[in-house]
Amino acid sequence: MILLYKPLMLAIIFSITLLTQGCVSVNKSNSDTSSVELSQLVIAEPLAINFKSEIAIARLSEVINRVKIKDEQKAQLYYDRGVLYDSVGLRSLARLDFSHALQLQPTLTDAYNFLGIHLTQLKEFSQAYDKFDSVLELSPEHEYAHLNRGIALYYGDRPELAAQDFINFHYKQSDDPYRLLWLYLAEYEIDPVFAKQNLKQRAVLVDDSTWAKQVIYLYLGNINQEKFISELTVNINSNKALTDRLCEAYFYLAKYNQHQKNFGAAANFFKLSLSTNVYEFVEHRYARLELDLMRTKKAISMKQQNPL
Repeated sequence: MILLYKPLMLAIIFSITLLTQGCVSVNKSNSDTSSVELSQLVIAEPLAINFKSEIAIARLSEVINRVKIKDEQKAQLYYDRGVLYDSVGLRSLARLDFSHALQLQPTLTDAYNFLGIHLTQLKEFSQAYDKFDSVLELSPEHEYAHLNRGIALYYGDRPELAAQDFINFHYKQSDDPYRLLWLYLAEYEIDPVFAKQNLKQRAVLVDDSTWAKQVIYLYLGNINQEKFISELTVNINSNKALTDRLCEAYFYLAKYNQHQKNFGAAANFFKLSLSTNVYEFVEHRYARLELDLMRTKKAISMKQQNPL
C-alpha cells in the first residue's frame, strides 16, 4: 500500500480548535488457471466511513463559512477538507476544495499534487502532468509527485517516462515493495523479460516478513494465485486490517491476470478491490480507472473486428 499523502486527521482537528478559539477572541504463477473458485476468495465487510472524518468535515465547513481568517489559513482549511472529502470517496467535492485552496494560495504544492491525482483518474493526463510538474517546480524534493506523475504517465501510455519517475521514487526507499511493484508494472510495458529480471534483482532488498513480498513472489512465478489467496489472512486480526490487505491484494492479482491475458478474472479482481471501500489506498483509487480503460480497449477491439 502507498498512501498518496500523510494522515492529517489529528492535525486538522487541532488546527480547527486553535482557529476557532482564536476567532472567539477576535471574531485538514506456476500453475494458474484463468479463474479462481468463489469458495477460494477471501471477502471482507466493506470499510465504513470513519465518523471522525464526518465530524472533522462539518467543523472545517463551519470555520470556512463563518470565521474571518487570512487567505493562507483559509487555503489550508480548504485543502484539509479536500483531503477528508477524498478519504471518504467524495472526489468531486475534494477537487473543488483543492481548486479553492490554490486560488487563495497558488504555491500550495500538495493541492497541485491531489489535483494531478484526480485528473489522472479522469484520464485527463496532459493536465495531470502539468499539475505534477508544478509540484516539482515548487518543491523538487516532493517524492510523492514522482510516484503520482509516474502513475499518470503509466496510464497515459508513456511507460518509459513512467519508469524513470518510479526509479526516482524507488531510490528514496529501495526496500519498499510497493515502490518496486509500480516500477515493475511500468517496465513490464516496455519489456516483460527485462522487467522480471529487474524485479528479481531488486526484490532482494525487500524483507521477507513484509506481506507484499508475496505479490513479488507471485509476479516472479514462485507461487501461484491459489496459494497467494490462501495466505491472505495470515497475521490479520481485524476487519480493518483485512480490508486494507484485500484492497491491495486483489488489485495486484488483477494486474497479474491482465499480464496472463485473463481479462475477465482481472476485471473481477479490480471490482473486489473496489468493494473494500479503502478510498485512501492507491490500489483502490486506480482500480476504477483500470476498469474504465479495459472497457474502452474492449470497445475499440470490437469496433475494429466489426467496422460496420
